[in-house]
Amino acid sequence: MRVATKGVIRGAARGGVRGAVRGCVRGAALLVLALLLLVIVRLPWAGDLGIHAATVERLRHDLADPGNPLVDADTPSPYYSPWMLLLGCLAKATGLGTFVVLRVAALVGLALLVTGVWHFVRTLSARRGAPALALLCLLLLWGPGLFNWSGFLGLNSLALTVSYPSTFALGLSFHLWALLRKALRGDGAGWSAFLGLGALWAVALLSHQFTGVVASFGALAMVLGARPWPTRAVWARLAGGLGVGLVALAIWPYYSFFDLFGVGGLEEIHRSLYRNLLPHFGLALLGVAALALRLRRDRRDSLVLFFLLGAAMFAAGGLTGHYSWGRVLPAALIPAQVAAALEVFEAGRTGVRRAFAGVLGVALLAGAWTQAGTLGYVVPKGALPGPVAAKYKVPWTGYDWLAPQVKYGDVVLAKTFPSRQIPAYGPYTVAPGYPDFFLPDQEERLAAVRDYFAPGTSRAGRLAVLHRYGVRWIVQYPGDGGLGAGDPALRRAGGGPEGQVLYEVVWG
Repeated sequence: MRVATKGVIRGAARGGVRGAVRGCVRGAALLVLALLLLVIVRLPWAGDLGIHAATVERLRHDLADPGNPLVDADTPSPYYSPWMLLLGCLAKATGLGTFVVLRVAALVGLALLVTGVWHFVRTLSARRGAPALALLCLLLLWGPGLFNWSGFLGLNSLALTVSYPSTFALGLSFHLWALLRKALRGDGAGWSAFLGLGALWAVALLSHQFTGVVASFGALAMVLGARPWPTRAVWARLAGGLGVGLVALAIWPYYSFFDLFGVGGLEEIHRSLYRNLLPHFGLALLGVAALALRLRRDRRDSLVLFFLLGAAMFAAGGLTGHYSWGRVLPAALIPAQVAAALEVFEAGRTGVRRAFAGVLGVALLAGAWTQAGTLGYVVPKGALPGPVAAKYKVPWTGYDWLAPQVKYGDVVLAKTFPSRQIPAYGPYTVAPGYPDFFLPDQEERLAAVRDYFAPGTSRAGRLAVLHRYGVRWIVQYPGDGGLGAGDPALRRAGGGPEGQVLYEVVWG
């Protein structure tokens, strides 16, 4: 009787501890989500926000033929994806401001991501705490050095890119993997399910091509790791879904998806993905250890296969100099991070589980500290503790100060950094602030901007650049060069942060 009573007490104690831990994990996940919701209100500006805002602006004005999002040219653009088209329709139908529409995009993208992680993890584990812990691992299990890039789910990175198409595509990808795992179980799913999955796959690829590759690797891993092995009927439906996806990619009217395979010029931009791997991603090695344990239990584990596909392509990119292939790295990180969360519940012996959970907890705290500067996007820097404030990165200022004078469709001449933001408000720039592979005269435009500001260029040469591209306005920092402030072709029209000056071109 006493032994039985003690066993009940110990069981209740263990249950209480597990419940407390589960509550802490869920509470931490909710706090992180609350932080991200507050970040959406602020919508800090960095990276590619300008081009996504410009894409919404062009679609708002012409859904059928929006033209180039950055320069005054009639060219296709891979930024005109199904997701951005939907946002453009929202902007046109409601009259909402572009940055309000991007906040809506951020809310939808975040919701899709969180529900996608929950959906996918629930197909891998029945443990109630697994989805929340997996979300924390995806956001915090990175490295001791801060790393921000679209399509990478670190907390600070997501805070800056939550409104981007990459977040939408990642959320869609998690749902795709979950639905595919369910459809592969026996012969339960019919043709409509697999055809729908093919369409979902195409939308992910069209919305953010790099994330689409990650989605493709994940889907392939789910198929190769399916238990039981798919029957002939399931293979036929898979082929049908693949066919639907390929047709959707081929007929998308806003740009030619398959032309992207011949694009070059991305390697130098992505070289940094292969630097400082341990500082940026070292904590995720705990997930690699979890994957090794999963491999011992199942040689066809879907997460292991997913990791191997991503790691192989990442390594191939580094070895061959195709550094843009490094954008597939989330295909290695995501399964490792999810595996780390699952191992807390799946490790064989209780002692092993506790030890792994303890190490993971320390790693998550380290990751949270690395990204503590994210708090600066919702809390004034002066209110943050000194060590946290030191981690905060000030967002870009923006160019709303131009809006009262520079109208939609006006052409502005500026160097690269301003050119990444100015089109967000409706104007065009002479040269695109980002690489544009569908713009045939991209190099000529870049050279024209360089020539205008170069110290050795004659006045006649500078005026020729203004004429050639129909320049109405010039934005420049002190010391940029170009025509002098007293030149009769210019009229000072305003000023902005850090000494920037807005000139109106007033001659002929």
